[in-house]
Amino acid sequence: MKDILGLLNDLRRPRILIRAARIGAQDYRRNPHLHRLIGYGTLPRPGAALMRLMEMEADLDDKRHKNDAAYSVSRHVEVLTAMMGEARILREAAH
Repeated sequence: MKDILGLLNDLRRPRILIRAARIGAQDYRRNPHLHRLIGYGTLPRPGAALMRLMEMEADLDDKRHKNDAAYSVSRHVEVLTAMMGEARILREAAH
């Protein structure tokens, strides 16, 4: 079984989404961004947060593929940005 960062590296998404998320990840601040996406209360640890974000992102990507009217590009970029930010926190903690 792959680790969480390996799963993240295997994601294949449109280049424009990834590019926008990388730009957003430069200014990622865990507290406000994660609260907006996950909800208020105690924030989960980076690994648990990343797993939850990956589930949210998979749902968004499914909606994108189905051309669902509820799909939001901005929300997708927000979630991808948070995923990149949480992955960076995990990598920094591992070193």
